[in-house]
Amino acid sequence: MPLFGTDGVRGLANGPLTADLALSLAQATAVVLGQGRTAEARRAAGKRLSAVVARDPRVSGEFLSAAVEAGLASSGVDVYDAGVLPTPATAYLIADMDADFGVMVSASHNPAPDNGIKIFARGGVKLPDVVEKRIEEAMAGPKLQPTGAAVGRIRRFADAEDRYVVHLLASLQNRLDGIHVVLDCAHGAASGVSPETFRDAGARVTVIGADPDGLNINDGVGSTHLDKLAEAVLAHGADVGIAHDGDADRCLAVDADGRIVDGDQIMAIIAVAMKERGHLVKDTLVATVMSNLGLHRAMADHGIHVEQTAVGDRYVLERMNEGGFSLGGEQSGHVIMSEFATTGDGLLTGLHLVGEMARQKKPLSELASIMTVYPQVLLNVTDVDRSRANSDEGVSDAVAAAAAQLGDSGRVLLRPSGTEQLVRVMVEAASAEDAREHAERLAAVVRERLAL
Repeated sequence: MPLFGTDGVRGLANGPLTADLALSLAQATAVVLGQGRTAEARRAAGKRLSAVVARDPRVSGEFLSAAVEAGLASSGVDVYDAGVLPTPATAYLIADMDADFGVMVSASHNPAPDNGIKIFARGGVKLPDVVEKRIEEAMAGPKLQPTGAAVGRIRRFADAEDRYVVHLLASLQNRLDGIHVVLDCAHGAASGVSPETFRDAGARVTVIGADPDGLNINDGVGSTHLDKLAEAVLAHGADVGIAHDGDADRCLAVDADGRIVDGDQIMAIIAVAMKERGHLVKDTLVATVMSNLGLHRAMADHGIHVEQTAVGDRYVLERMNEGGFSLGGEQSGHVIMSEFATTGDGLLTGLHLVGEMARQKKPLSELASIMTVYPQVLLNVTDVDRSRANSDEGVSDAVAAAAAQLGDSGRVLLRPSGTEQLVRVMVEAASAEDAREHAERLAAVVRERLAL
């Protein structure tokens, strides 16, 4: 199995993800990202290589980030230790500090026993697959082992949070005065910085899920568990609820009536607002194949083209970078506003969503009505040969038949898993009953035709 997955290196801390692996990975990162013209030019100018390192508050992040910092410093890299901060803050600070690269220790929305290591290149951008492969290969090769004054130094990055907050506030078109926001920080990396930022922007803030103890991250709270947020919004009579995940690169919302507003609806609201201001490059939104049919129709109604990518924010980012687009994201709440960020940023997204409520003086429910959410049924068909999902004639015929029956009122998507022997069947239709019926019928065909 390759070391890197779809979002860095991830696994059970002290299971496959050990301190030894973290140290070796950091040393290999210094070897690979310490090469190239820019790095050589910096050395020629007498400058040392530098990196920003941050983590989410899960307990294993303490020893893993220490191992990462030790690996970098032992390779001659000066380390800015930013402590507990969101992933997008790390990405921003790499660019802001003109660092050579950076590392975020986090397992995002995973439970507390897991952890992960995400590596960002210069400018705070995610690494392409080819560079990740080079780093993995370099783990078996020679390390940089400077001595004396050439070893790296580790310094506390004292104003890291302040720099990030100032950046977020500067991105807003207007203040959030008069809006009552409930924030669910998932007991994660945004527990300190998100409430501070929303208050500084003028909002009245009630906070839940902001007491991390190293073990409770994502535990019944955050963007993957929205029930408590909805309850809190209703109990406090708030205008809106904003939920982050463990490393705060996601944002989902709840309106004043406790209804969920997902990433597709958030993107629709922001896309139309950006187009009105002339900030939506090429009048284009980038979304994955899993985005709701309602998003496509709403965008078409507003003269906005939707570019589709494979599932995963890295593929959204790749297409945004290729086309120079300014907005993209996923239904799960990863929203990328490239004018202000190089990756999904849950705080940035939440601020701009609430900013539109304040600017238009409309409740979130009215803003979210810009798109109709089509009922969507997703079924995982397990223990099947995923490699034949797109080539089996019987499956292809069944997909075509379902698509023909749904016509313009629905959509069918068959997607083999990238890691497991399963195939995901997704159907959207005008009614939940139609979506369920077509999904179950198609799943039965997949189960019969692709059985192992």
